[in-house]
Amino acid sequence: MAELAPLIRDLALMLVVAGIVTLIFKRLKQPLVLGYIVAGFLVSPHMPYTASVVDMESIHLWADIGVMFLLFSLGLDFSFKKILKMGASPIISTMCIIFAMSLLGICAGHVFGWSQMDSIFLGGMLAMSSTTIIYKAFDDLGLRHQKFAGMVMSVLILEDILAIVMMVMLSAIASGNNPDGGQMIGSVLKIGFFLVLWLVVGIFAIPLLLRSVRKLINNEVLLIVALGLCCAMAVFSSAVGFSSAFGAFIMGSILAETVEAERIERLVEPVKNLFGAIFFVSVGMLVDPQILLSYALPIAALVLTILVGQSIFGTFGFLLGGESLKSAVRCGFSMAQIGEFSFIIASLGLSLGVISDFLYPVVVAVSVITTFLTPYMIRLSVPASAVLERRLPNRLIKSFNYLSTSQHHTKEQSKWKKLLAQMSVNTLVYSILSIAVIFIMFTFVLPLTRKLLPGWDLHWYANAITGSLTIIMISPFLRAMVMKKNHSEEWKALWAESNFNHLPLLFTILVRGTIAVAFIFYICNYLSRFTPAIMISLGVVVVILVVLSRGIKRNSIKLERLFINNLRSRDIEAQVSGKKRPLYEGRLLDRDVHMADFDIPMNSRWMGHTLRQLALGSKFGVHVSSILRANHRLNIPDGDYLIFPGDRIQVIGSDEQLAAFSQAVNSEVFGEDLNFEKREMKLRQFVLGEDSPFVGKTLEQSGMRSVYSCMVVGIEEGKETLSPVKPSRKFKTGDILWIVGEQESVDTLLNA
Repeated sequence: MAELAPLIRDLALMLVVAGIVTLIFKRLKQPLVLGYIVAGFLVSPHMPYTASVVDMESIHLWADIGVMFLLFSLGLDFSFKKILKMGASPIISTMCIIFAMSLLGICAGHVFGWSQMDSIFLGGMLAMSSTTIIYKAFDDLGLRHQKFAGMVMSVLILEDILAIVMMVMLSAIASGNNPDGGQMIGSVLKIGFFLVLWLVVGIFAIPLLLRSVRKLINNEVLLIVALGLCCAMAVFSSAVGFSSAFGAFIMGSILAETVEAERIERLVEPVKNLFGAIFFVSVGMLVDPQILLSYALPIAALVLTILVGQSIFGTFGFLLGGESLKSAVRCGFSMAQIGEFSFIIASLGLSLGVISDFLYPVVVAVSVITTFLTPYMIRLSVPASAVLERRLPNRLIKSFNYLSTSQHHTKEQSKWKKLLAQMSVNTLVYSILSIAVIFIMFTFVLPLTRKLLPGWDLHWYANAITGSLTIIMISPFLRAMVMKKNHSEEWKALWAESNFNHLPLLFTILVRGTIAVAFIFYICNYLSRFTPAIMISLGVVVVILVVLSRGIKRNSIKLERLFINNLRSRDIEAQVSGKKRPLYEGRLLDRDVHMADFDIPMNSRWMGHTLRQLALGSKFGVHVSSILRANHRLNIPDGDYLIFPGDRIQVIGSDEQLAAFSQAVNSEVFGEDLNFEKREMKLRQFVLGEDSPFVGKTLEQSGMRSVYSCMVVGIEEGKETLSPVKPSRKFKTGDILWIVGEQESVDTLLNA
């Protein structure tokens, strides 16, 4: 028999132990992430009393794959459109929290005398609260539908995105001996360039690919295609200097904008769970009890730093974001822990060889302790906010609440600000696309044409062909850069408002035209030896021809519309299927009123009742705005609408009203039938005697169904089959009836 590979034995040990431990943690209602870490500790070489993993190198390779798939799944659950719709409030809160906690972690590392890199990575770890753990805590405590929980989840989404950026920046910092501001700025610009390029190209190309083969794709093929795209982007990301995890996240966020996103997410989840479990188990393997004992004081200090730091700076950040004092305290206290991204950042530091070995188990220990304390911190937030409201001056509290109220009233942007912002974004995006096309043409096409046209005489033909093709390919981008928004509502309004606006508006065209000419100048300068004056003149002529060309205009508009349709494809599908929530959700005037979804249980006592009979408004003070049933949305239902089991209803109300409504939805259900043995149906023959009370009565008059809960199947008249009982037929003495009912009901009927 062939010998089993060590990797297979190691995986068997890890998964069996992880399965046992997670069952225990599930029974104790603890996060499964902690169960994986404990399982890793039990199978690690640091645990002498149990079997240990042998092939650590292969396990770490699988763990890296786990990180990649974890971030791919995170990208599938993320949409850049969500960030744009959030407004500035969660962005302000997130930036404040990350900056403060990172600085606090760096300072803590210096206090302990740790190295510069240890302190920098520690700051990144302490800044990342755990999305998984907080979501689980909210769900367990029944707070997931409350408004402050939604604000916390918005900030956590932004933190996850910034964690990806932070990983790239930390990699760049770790690659240099003396990281400085210039290197960090260069890293940020590089991230921004490739982020925009990949998203624009991906959202343009990937939906087209999936749409063209939609009829051919089943679940198996879709899974392979999705994972293939994930790995391909991971390889490309590594090739340009980023981590594979960053590329996986980008591909996930691109696929999140497609119609197939939810289907891909369901298919990828088992793969993510498997490799994610291996990753977290590998985290537990790095926990060394000796290190934990040696660093007990730093662990306790870091736990205290997170609890106090997140409570103070988190509350302050949410206050700056426009939350009321009570809501800000609840949000800040909820984020007082670290989790999966801290492990990922620690893994990055170890793989780069820039952090000390002790830092990983220290961070794991801190995460375990803060995770256990998370529910208690969430509960503590309510009395803490009450204490603050009693102790703080009334003037200060009113200032906080006024800031909260003012932040929630949206103000119309000035026309100039809106127009310039849109022009800047368009110019940036089209410039990045033009740069990418020029890079590809000069890197791959130019050497090919020179190879096909060798010799000095043909060299200029190769350059001319490549240059012409490059200009043709970027011409739709250059035209859109110059002409986009020149006929928008803001432009027309500003032009009509005042003659003083004419010159600035024309100047915006001149600036964008100059940028377009600069691209033509660069192409000519790279491929020819013309004088600058000739190249500038040529650039101006080319840009004018591009602007005036009707064909290029049609292609430019066609490409833009195709991109927008791809970007909105998931929203369009959601609207068609009735899954998209109404636009007015974010525009409720009262800041204490918001919308939440509730699923009607299959055993609900409400089923079959109309909204008028349930009187939800008078009982709970809520309003039912929509009912989602079988992928169809029933908007503004009236009192005659029936409630069906499995309905998802959207309700508007305050936190207190929604909490009472949620409790009623989950409690007003039919309990389990403990006497199910008595519910067995029996078929019996029933012969009517002379003294039977049913003789001379019709089926309806007999009350066999209404009184005795039995059903007459038929009457035996000497035929091969039973004859149906006509409603007008009266029972006679000697009739042989066959009846069906529960045993008790049948016995009662027979003894009547």
